[in-house]
Amino acid sequence: MRYLAIDYGTKITGLALCDPSETIVSPLSAFPTDKKLIEKIVEVVSSENVEAIVVGLPLNMDGTQGGQAKIVNDFADGLKKKLEIPIFFQDERLTTYAAEEKLIPRELTRKKKRNRIDALAAAEILQAFIDSKNLPPQS
Repeated sequence: MRYLAIDYGTKITGLALCDPSETIVSPLSAFPTDKKLIEKIVEVVSSENVEAIVVGLPLNMDGTQGGQAKIVNDFADGLKKKLEIPIFFQDERLTTYAAEEKLIPRELTRKKKRNRIDALAAAEILQAFIDSKNLPPQS
């Protein structure tokens, strides 16, 4: 199944895709979080033949939902009104940190890192979602 992951942020929202076999996850792009964001995501869903969406859910370290999680849930509700594909949530704790760690070896300016971090965080979210789907059932 072709998934689109979304790392929703207050200023920038990152997107990542996987291939239909769910083997390769790739950062796609980042968009300003503005009134046109949902329209842009709908366009990506159509042009990339996306079959389901995974939205990163910012949980507190104790696993509870805080204010930012409510904002993300409201955003997902807006997506549901425009799209008729499944929307899943994935815990996104520490994904930005993991994405930043991947950029450390690269000699990028602060601005270039900032422009890539959100799409990389979305890729981390999607990889975690796919990995959790492929875990064997626990007895």
